[in-house]
Amino acid sequence: MEKIRLLVADDHPVVRAGLRTLLAAEPDMEVVGEAVDGKTAVKRSLELTPDVVVMDLTMEGLDGLAAIREIVSRLPQTRVVVLTMHDNEEYLRQALQAGATGYVLKEAVDTEIAVAIRVVQRGEVFLYPSFTRVLLGDLVQAGDAGERSEQNDYESLSDREKEVLRLVALGDTNREIAERLFLSVRTVETYRARIMEKLNLKSRGELVRYALRKGLRPDEVGGPPGKK
Repeated sequence: MEKIRLLVADDHPVVRAGLRTLLAAEPDMEVVGEAVDGKTAVKRSLELTPDVVVMDLTMEGLDGLAAIREIVSRLPQTRVVVLTMHDNEEYLRQALQAGATGYVLKEAVDTEIAVAIRVVQRGEVFLYPSFTRVLLGDLVQAGDAGERSEQNDYESLSDREKEVLRLVALGDTNREIAERLFLSVRTVETYRARIMEKLNLKSRGELVRYALRKGLRPDEVGGPPGKK
């Protein structure tokens, strides 16, 4: 069985020794190197190309976050598990933004670290369980912000632009829209270009999907009598 090759980075020798002993008991893991600070962690990672780096965040010199960014950018196949005392949501966010895919608290190292290593080695993400709610909250907030942004974009359209958008959703061509609204084809083309710019859309397909998502139904569209 091919073992998961590990590099342990922590400025406390007792912690490194404890991790080495703990991980040596795992049949599918081996510690191939150690580092006392972020700069050494980057150097040793480039030399050894470990599968997973177990990284403390607060170390002298180059800190853990900077080291993570450097390792992930230069060794995209190497995963990083943060092992830290910081039970703090902001540290978690910063670690994930830097490129870590695992976050374990030192107080739970004996039960969580081996599991976390196996999870990130598979290309997945491991978080200390209490932090899962943090990410779910972030996702909900991001979704709400996206909805608010889209609504603001829609409200920036003029009434005539909203009419053109509804007719695009109906499937009308530029010429048909021009006939409905008593405009020239060139004017309709200008409206469509302006709508797509305001909504940051790149194609007619995106424009149609946007209109349907906004609930702009064909039966809301006005037009000259006789036009179905």
